[in-house]
Amino acid sequence: MKIYKTPNLWNSAKKLIPGGNGLLSKRPNRYLPDYWPTYFKKAKDIKIKSLNNKNFIDMSNMGVGASVLGYSNNFVNREVKKAIDKGIASTLNCREEYDLAKEFLKNDKFAQNVKFARSGGEAMSIAIRIARANSKNDKIAFSGYHGWHDWYLATNLKGKEKLKEHLLPGLNPLGVPKALKNTVIPFRYNNIKDFKKIISRNKIAGVVVEGSRFEYPHKDFIKEINNFCKKNKVCLIIDEITSGWRETIGGVYKSVGFKPDIVVYGKGIGNGYAISAIVGKSKYMSVCEDTFISSTAWTERVGFVAAIATINFFKKNKVHKHIKKIGKYLTSNWIKLAKKNKLEISINEFVPLSKFEFKYENKDYLNTLFTQEMLREGYLATNSVYISYSHKKKDIDKYLKSCDKVFKFISNAITNKKNYLYGNIKSMGFKRLT
Repeated sequence: MKIYKTPNLWNSAKKLIPGGNGLLSKRPNRYLPDYWPTYFKKAKDIKIKSLNNKNFIDMSNMGVGASVLGYSNNFVNREVKKAIDKGIASTLNCREEYDLAKEFLKNDKFAQNVKFARSGGEAMSIAIRIARANSKNDKIAFSGYHGWHDWYLATNLKGKEKLKEHLLPGLNPLGVPKALKNTVIPFRYNNIKDFKKIISRNKIAGVVVEGSRFEYPHKDFIKEINNFCKKNKVCLIIDEITSGWRETIGGVYKSVGFKPDIVVYGKGIGNGYAISAIVGKSKYMSVCEDTFISSTAWTERVGFVAAIATINFFKKNKVHKHIKKIGKYLTSNWIKLAKKNKLEISINEFVPLSKFEFKYENKDYLNTLFTQEMLREGYLATNSVYISYSHKKKDIDKYLKSCDKVFKFISNAITNKKNYLYGNIKSMGFKRLT
């Protein structure tokens, strides 16, 4: 397939919309600068049609992890359309908010209360407010990526590289109140020494950690955090916005052993429709009646209906089992193909978010080259794949044939030491777009 330059629309958009769009993770410089399709006309299951009517198979992040069932799921859409016809908002509340709360409490048996929001980032901000409101302290110890809000970006008030090991390097805390400096303290995932150092030097209101990202938390790491939070009555918040509803019915915390006080869900629980949830113990959540947490958009019907439909579909079809099975199949075959083509790669542990890494110094170049050549094969592809229910074995087999071809090309590129990129190397961090 011939690949085309990034649409001129993107350059026009940057003049109207700061950054070009509303989500960093959908900017073309993070994939294939100058040649990424950037805009879609239609999306169904794992197929995407671009503005110039080119068809692609999504073997990348499936709507940045939001479409766990696949794009435009018929069952979910049907329920949403029925809800729209009834009206999505009024002076009165919709019953589905109550129904969805009951559904979550069936799955998260440690909890007694639920609050809903629209996005994962704002749900995390609510969880942080709750933790602080229940404590005489303001400081939060965290590991991982948790959104764009002030509480989180305040980490980088001590230097832009403080978040370097938490998914996104170079995040600028410009506009974050200087008074928030030293209120949030990062520790590295699975690093007990880091965690112990923080808790020995600070009085902590809450501990925040992802259920999983690309690796599982170690047992001793989990035990250390669980014991500290229980002994010191510190709120333990598990961020399952990305990891939730991929390995289990609910959060990964169930299978790894975290003992949360609050769990935060987002992304996949609405299969692309905007909905997030803060699920927690009443002894923490009851403070929501004392601190002001409220928004009109949090009560509209579509998000609740989409989440109920998604969860029902998920349970009926055992989506988590399919995702894990496909993830194992994909990662094991990446290893085989790399060996066949004399490439050195490593594979992540958490296969529902399957990922490989080129074990070379110029891995950013190789990742960009992989995306470029897979695009020529008709795939939106990076070195990580957010597996969905719509990814079937036959789709993976076709994809792997193209991977074999591209791995061979990359192996030759390494041997020949030539630059085969049409454009620039991708940039994964945060930077100003000009």
